[in-house]
Formats: sequence, structure tokens, C-alpha cells
Amino acid sequence: GGGPLTGFAVAGADKKFVWAQARIEGDKVVVWSDQVAQPTAVRYAWADNPENAALYNKAGLPASTFQTDAL
Repeated sequence: GGGPLTGFAVAGADKKFVWAQARIEGDKVVVWSDQVAQPTAVRYAWADNPENAALYNKAGLPASTFQTDAL
């Protein structure tokens, strides 16, 4: 752990996803992009980018891919 989190993308109301930055704060992942002022959706390891996945739990198990629009 402790490395950069990759494989995240965010979108605004237009639903156009762009690559995003992410970091762990406590038990949450904070995701953002300077290109999206008010994110409404997040994707992780989605579509053609699962090889960029870098999110693991304390036991070393990888997080599964996901998309959510419940921010």
C-alpha cells in the first residue's frame, strides 16, 4: 500500500469520463479531477483500463471494478 491509486475516472453531469486522481483518507477513497468541477459519477478499473488497477484492502485482495453515480 501507500502507492498512488490509479485506474479511476470521474464524470460530471455530461457523463463524459476523464482520468482522475485518487487517494485514501481513512477508510475512504477520495477521487477528483481538475477537469470536472462537480463530479457525479466515478469508475474504477472500468472498460479497457483494469491493468491500471491499484486498490487493495488490508488483506492484499484487489478491489473489483465498479461504476457509481451515487455520490
